[in-house]
Amino acid sequence: MAEEAAIIARVLPSVLEVDAAAWNALLARQSHPTPFVRHEYLAALEESGSATPRTGWAPRFMTLWEADTLVGACPLYLKSHSYGEYVFDWAWASAHEQHGVPYYPKAVIAVPFTPVPGSRLLARDAATRALLLRAVQQWCEDEGISSAHLLFASDADLQASGSQAWMQRQTVQFHWKNVAPTLGTGVSSLPPEGALAALGRPGGGSEAPTLGTAVSSLPPEGTLPALGRPGGGSGARFENFEHFLATLAQDKRKKIRQERLRVAEAGVTFRWARGTDICAADWDFFYRCYERTYLEHGNPPYLTRDFFARMAAHLPEAWLLFVAERDGRPIASSLIALSAAPQSAGGQNGQELVAYGRYWGALERVDCLHFEACYYQPLQWCIEHGVDRFEGGAQGEHKMARALLPVQTCSAHWLAHPAFADAVERFLDRETQGVQHYLEDLHRRSPFRAG
Repeated sequence: MAEEAAIIARVLPSVLEVDAAAWNALLARQSHPTPFVRHEYLAALEESGSATPRTGWAPRFMTLWEADTLVGACPLYLKSHSYGEYVFDWAWASAHEQHGVPYYPKAVIAVPFTPVPGSRLLARDAATRALLLRAVQQWCEDEGISSAHLLFASDADLQASGSQAWMQRQTVQFHWKNVAPTLGTGVSSLPPEGALAALGRPGGGSEAPTLGTAVSSLPPEGTLPALGRPGGGSGARFENFEHFLATLAQDKRKKIRQERLRVAEAGVTFRWARGTDICAADWDFFYRCYERTYLEHGNPPYLTRDFFARMAAHLPEAWLLFVAERDGRPIASSLIALSAAPQSAGGQNGQELVAYGRYWGALERVDCLHFEACYYQPLQWCIEHGVDRFEGGAQGEHKMARALLPVQTCSAHWLAHPAFADAVERFLDRETQGVQHYLEDLHRRSPFRAG
């Protein structure tokens, strides 16, 4: 208690009011850091006009200080809607409004437009993490905020939310692990060429398949750190894309080869660039594709061109770009984020190397081009560069046919009104049972071969 008394909570209207080095140092101490919680990323969201009060994301960063030392912090926003979160609470908002109780503004501890699981509560230790969450709840109560929502949280974050009696909610994503099954061994997956040489990068193999076995999925996020890492897990990395295909069931393997062949026969080839090798023209072309995708669905894009310019200037090492070309012209692109610089020896400080599928778009229509640009090219690159895991983003059961397996992701929620909190808790009990049945059903539909 004496230690807590020495800590001061401050709510700041911008991440720019926190020293970048102090913020990033605190992030690096967490169990599940991602590039999306780095100071550079959050600052770019603000400075580019992507996540601002005008777009419904009013920054209110919660920070804890011991004297002049930052000991806790989290990205906190006041929301006037529920867009760009990927954990859907429209029914909760509707119930509030029907009973004359305002739901908005609400508070979210989240990264705008980014459904990537990872550390959200940055703290020096577990006690400070719980204190940080308690400070958010107290601030919401003082300000008359209807609710607070911790989205795509890490295990450490969920432990803190449990200690504060926040309600937990489960959702499902689909991730790929770079772990070749061992004969007779089940392989669990995590908590974004063989014959088609025209599609591949140098180093893609065309060796004959070597093995196959049954693969099951999957424990919650927190049980995964040892799986698929150098020196851990129950299998070596895939040797090449053909080795990966050899582990799939025959119908899945055939389908992927057919889809890749369609793209190759359409005269499409791919090139990739990473970090500072992504030139300004590439970024401009990517944004044309990205913007086109949103406009075709009737909405303006969440992120501005200036946001990506700031990524190129301040966080280039976090990005990998694939460009599809035909007849010497770029026609489509996909942008992948990286947790660290990939290297064959594994991640820094024993951490997993992770690739995150994020954005894509095309200026011309080619059959199966989306699958090639968003899954097969990134997976091949991950295999060739020793990346441990590829996260495919929110939702998308079709990803299982591409060997991205179901993953349980979690959020935590606090509602101020006792009656609504009680109703939501009963709803979450039923929803959790449904999610578990859904996962069990997905597990029975493994895309991998029976051993």
